[in-house]
Amino acid sequence: MTRLKAALDPRSVAIIGASENPNKVGGRPVHYLDKFGFKGRIFPINPSRPEVQGHKCYKSLGDLPEAPDMVIVAVAGDNAIGVVEDCAAHGVKVAVVMASGFGEVDAVAGKAKERRMVEAAHKAGMRIVGPNSQGLANFGTGAIASFSTMFMDMDRAEGHVAMLSQSGALSTVPVGFLRQRGIGVRHTHATGNDADITVGELAVAVAEDPEVKLLLLYLESIPETKYLEELAEVALKRDLPIIALKSGRSEAGRQAAQSHTGALANEDRVVDAFFEQHGIWRAPDMRGLVEATELYLKGWKPKGRRLVAISNSGAVCVMTADAATNVGMPMATLSAETDKKLKGILPSFATTTNPIDLTAALLSNSRLFGDILPVIAEDPAADAFLIGVPVAGPGYDVEAFARDAAAFAKQTRKPLVIAATQKSVADQFAAEGSSVFPTETEAVAALHQFLAHHELMARTKARRAQTQKVRALWVPAAATTMLNEADSLALLAERGVVVVAHRLCRSRAEAVAAFESIGGPVVVKGCSADIAHKSELGLVKLGVTSREEAGDVWAQMEAIIRKHGSRFDGVIVAAMAGGRREIMIGAHRDPVFGPVVAVGDGGKYVEIFRDTALLLPPFSRDEVRAALQRLKVAPLFAGVRGEPPMDVDALCDAVMRIGDLMLDPTARVVSLDLNPVLLGSAGKGCVVVDAVVFQG
Repeated sequence: MTRLKAALDPRSVAIIGASENPNKVGGRPVHYLDKFGFKGRIFPINPSRPEVQGHKCYKSLGDLPEAPDMVIVAVAGDNAIGVVEDCAAHGVKVAVVMASGFGEVDAVAGKAKERRMVEAAHKAGMRIVGPNSQGLANFGTGAIASFSTMFMDMDRAEGHVAMLSQSGALSTVPVGFLRQRGIGVRHTHATGNDADITVGELAVAVAEDPEVKLLLLYLESIPETKYLEELAEVALKRDLPIIALKSGRSEAGRQAAQSHTGALANEDRVVDAFFEQHGIWRAPDMRGLVEATELYLKGWKPKGRRLVAISNSGAVCVMTADAATNVGMPMATLSAETDKKLKGILPSFATTTNPIDLTAALLSNSRLFGDILPVIAEDPAADAFLIGVPVAGPGYDVEAFARDAAAFAKQTRKPLVIAATQKSVADQFAAEGSSVFPTETEAVAALHQFLAHHELMARTKARRAQTQKVRALWVPAAATTMLNEADSLALLAERGVVVVAHRLCRSRAEAVAAFESIGGPVVVKGCSADIAHKSELGLVKLGVTSREEAGDVWAQMEAIIRKHGSRFDGVIVAAMAGGRREIMIGAHRDPVFGPVVAVGDGGKYVEIFRDTALLLPPFSRDEVRAALQRLKVAPLFAGVRGEPPMDVDALCDAVMRIGDLMLDPTARVVSLDLNPVLLGSAGKGCVVVDAVVFQG
């Protein structure tokens, strides 16, 4: 672990503002460094005390026998600024600033104070964690530079989970959940305002720790993606799963996050697309962040997600099937050979098709679990398993059930979860090393997350191996220019996007000639780089059927445009294109995440129904197809009520070309809106009939 070594594995730690009282901010780190076995040197600094918690105390940094790798700044408010400057002057490598009252409360003056600290640090080669940081905790090295209360009742239960957060509370609350399930953590770090070392940069260093097998993130803002992208790269090479809880999904949540961290909020659906592109699983809430942790630590290498459920309750079987269907996990169809073998073992009133209902026969024959599990293990259709034991007591050999289930999991090396509500039952399964959940719904949810995340990581690896394109890094100009529709269509056509047959006409005679060349009926539209929405001004005329009418409409369009004081770039005469469905393709350049492409149901109600999917280029054709399948209108693409399927291949091609366009810095496209794109039947293609492009 070389990156940020002084933050994660310092050789010496000084505590400025050190306290004898371990229940004070300045006393906690001293206490924790001792408690968790820190092997380096500890230097309390407090001018009013000769000793702190058994350690010699120093009056100032200048009195120390050596420059410490890390300094914990446990002084309040603006006093921290001078202390940080003093640290930089004395050769400190990392300062953990716990003081608050900076950018999180004042986006102008507070941020200016943060910049002052960071500039002083960087001039001397020092790095800063914080301010407004609860601190860092590496239980692997005993370097606990934190004042978290939770650690007071923790022992050295070191594990393989890392938890990193911009929030202090949310760096430790998940640890509490995990401890309840007997899962230890190796790292838990709270970076606060991320003025210098961001949660992403620290996470990259933590991901390089070979003892970390699962990395959890809590984020309130993503001001830049550099380190998160690097983190994903490191994690994928290591097969290290990352689960992220990004708050601020709602407008109220985004405003609350902004007031908490002082950072601008991100567009939530773009965050979804970013995480998906990088193989990061996004948890919906705190429970989703930690609930499946045990499964990630088992070392399983799943091959699929077909589920087999076994229970002594028919109701549990039904509810398991419902829960699996809700998350898109198919119930495995067992082979005829498996069914035959099960019928030879189970009583005639038991159910041998999946889900397998053992009924009350389990009460009279406790060997049923042990007898049927090896049979099911041989079935190639079975990828994962759920055993539900909702009720058991006297007469049930629960100890044997738990032992047989554990042996089965060891034999198959396939994911297995247990649903057991009774504590006495759950405890026996847990004692054998099984992952136990109170209900089948919770068990299925955790299993789904684990399996779907594994598939997401596999897809991400495969795409990276196939895709050589890189995301554009250019920064658009502050001022953007809207291209008129003719120039927008021309740019698209140059990039291989199919656009409607059309001509830009700068005179009445040219409009008449265009009609004769294209053949009626045609569409006539006014063209101006000053007008984005033409319909509202009466600048779109459909179904023009004669050369005379084409000339008359041309004149009307010119008059309307000039009346509004807009530039008159001409009038477009275009063919009346046909199609089965109006689609929209849009793109913009997010200030944090870069190019974003949207595709979805189009037409005039696009902003009302908002049936769109987002993609971050570069993306593959399979990813475009998967995005289209997430749309509410997706069933229409396959054809319904006897209709032929639509040309999804052509639509995928158009979206791919827009992705390439957004990645090309020479095109300087800041945003574009293609609506409608008319999608025809299979083999008939899709065609852009209206386009607005902005360049920067």
